[in-house]
Amino acid sequence: FSPDISSNITRTLNSGLKTRRFVIWTSFLDFTTPKVCVQFLGSTTVIGYVQSGKTMSFTTVTALARDNNYQIVIIITGISIPLYNQSTTRLQEDLRLNTRPDRKWLLIQNPNIREKHHSLITSVLTDWKDDNVPAKERQTILIIVMKNHTHLRNLIDVMHQVNLEEVPTLIIDDEADQAGLNTLVRQGDESATYYQLISLRRYFPNHAYLQYTATPQAPLLINIIDVLSPSFADVITPGKEYVGGIDFFQKKPGLVVTIPDSELPTNNKVLNEPPESLLEAMRFFFLGAAAGYFLSEGENNRNNRSMLIHPSQKTIKHTKYYHWVTQVKDNWEDILELNESDQDKKDLLDEFNHTYIKLKSTVLNLPSFVNLKGRLLHSIRRTMVTKVNAASGRTPQVVWRATYPHILVGGQAMDRGFTVEGLTVTYMPRDIGVAHADTIQQRARFLGYKRQYLGYCRVFLESNAKDAYEQYVKHEEDIRKQLKAYHDKPLQEWKRAFFLTRQLKPTRDNVLTFDYMRGGYSDDWYAPKHPHYAIDVINLNTQVIREFIKKLNLKPDDGHKDRTNVQRHSFNDNVGLSDVYENLFIRLRMTHPLDSKNYTGLLLQIRKYLENNPDETCAIYLISYLNGDWIERVYTIKDDQIDNLFAGEYPVTPKEKQGSIYPGDRKIYKENYLTVQIRNVGIKNENDHILIENSSIITAWVPRKMRGDWIIQDQSH
Repeated sequence: FSPDISSNITRTLNSGLKTRRFVIWTSFLDFTTPKVCVQFLGSTTVIGYVQSGKTMSFTTVTALARDNNYQIVIIITGISIPLYNQSTTRLQEDLRLNTRPDRKWLLIQNPNIREKHHSLITSVLTDWKDDNVPAKERQTILIIVMKNHTHLRNLIDVMHQVNLEEVPTLIIDDEADQAGLNTLVRQGDESATYYQLISLRRYFPNHAYLQYTATPQAPLLINIIDVLSPSFADVITPGKEYVGGIDFFQKKPGLVVTIPDSELPTNNKVLNEPPESLLEAMRFFFLGAAAGYFLSEGENNRNNRSMLIHPSQKTIKHTKYYHWVTQVKDNWEDILELNESDQDKKDLLDEFNHTYIKLKSTVLNLPSFVNLKGRLLHSIRRTMVTKVNAASGRTPQVVWRATYPHILVGGQAMDRGFTVEGLTVTYMPRDIGVAHADTIQQRARFLGYKRQYLGYCRVFLESNAKDAYEQYVKHEEDIRKQLKAYHDKPLQEWKRAFFLTRQLKPTRDNVLTFDYMRGGYSDDWYAPKHPHYAIDVINLNTQVIREFIKKLNLKPDDGHKDRTNVQRHSFNDNVGLSDVYENLFIRLRMTHPLDSKNYTGLLLQIRKYLENNPDETCAIYLISYLNGDWIERVYTIKDDQIDNLFAGEYPVTPKEKQGSIYPGDRKIYKENYLTVQIRNVGIKNENDHILIENSSIITAWVPRKMRGDWIIQDQSH
């Protein structure tokens, strides 16, 4: 970073301004050139992809804060020592804290009273108020603290001894959806780390709070009056070299391999030897490492090639797979050292050649098998196998510089935030477990900046996990698109509504105050149950509907000659769906919570379908168009809803003639197209007292091709 990044900013911040509403953040249009933006915001969640450069982003923000006279920057990161050390090392390297000639930064790690950090901080802050101290000699205090209630409590104790009035401060919460949220909210209590986070914020009268995450489901769904509920959201874009879920599960699905069910360990099925899919995954990896050596990417290059094996969160399974991998590795080394005429060696090389053919289909410039064969033994021999878990008391550190190829076997320790250098092959025979969307996505260490060697990558998944990731990609893109459109708008006004397969839950329930509703229409009707809920809304909706009807070119529908007037309708089956969506659907309001949630889900499905099918048409039926009066429907107090908006079949009896004259309203739709029914109704109670007269109401039939599973959370109250 240059010493003065503020020259790249269109507006600079007044360091004397006493406000909580400004913050700087970056959007990476490519990996090396940040687009720097300045906004006056409150607490903001910054959303990237998994391993897309979020650490680089908040490091840049930290540098910009220094250039704009922020006196303190606090970075809360890492719930484990390895993750904390990883983030700290990156900040030290990228800010050049140990090599730069000036002393613009004062780094303090995990402050505490015992080491008198409060005195040091007070001394440095005093320089900012002393006019005799040149600006270039004033230091910005960079505090890196582990996201742990004990370390946060120590930091609060330190800050309690410091005068923080008129001290502009930036607080960055890394992996904001993890550990810091209140897991006791449903018990009316506060969890330890959450309590310390909100206590910390209270000590800084002038601060901006940034939440960085790749999985924002929990921060977006917690109570909007929660201190940690973000006021705004910003979506950062990765560079061109980034490979995300879209690449693996949409653009290049051949890179994902399904592990056969017969090769998955279960409680009732014990595997006594390494499955063939694991052996093939290892062959893919060793061939890729051999290619790296042949192309001179090996020991003389800073990069690595690695394989990740993630069998379970249980360490006992790690041990089994670790044993298999080391056993196979040693066995293959022994075989490849045999004479060329040895049959075992020929058979093993034939297996590698079979895998080579598959690898060549995705790597256009792959060296010949003859060339790779010459480096294969060396690649296997030089591979370091590490079991990454805390079974021995502390999670071992991976020494990346020790060798070029690595195989890591582990579970939870390699989930969130853990960077696997040069990861090419992932083998994950575990199921999706509790099926939290944010959890399984954080497990996707195979995402990252690997465009240059994407063809070498393979991801081995069990079938349910593969399906879950495919659906997650759609969910992730839906949220990002919505939040991009909501840029600079308060998140309190954003409807918590997005697509998510029923296979997954968005996040853990224990951090959510309010439940969410799941739904999805597929060959099914949307019909409001409480259209009588608010008279002013009824009148507004009726006006909107009748204005829209005026521009329709309707014609009588066909049917049995003995139909009554109530059973005769007018229709137009070639109306632009985008016109109906923009000029009818989004202008209507549903005020009852249940109707509103379902209607929001309906709008989600229509909007999503229109994105890919903008010229789609739909059908509109004006029900009972020959009947000048409105249709009466009954409101029941017991159920607190209207019994049924739809007229049934006619005749009802005898059974063999049921519906022969009229099939019923529910069967009036255009096959495979969204169909809107408009009817005028009067609503009366069970005592025949009229509640609402002659109001227009819509129902809608959604075809299977527009199906979609969604989640709606109502926080309007």
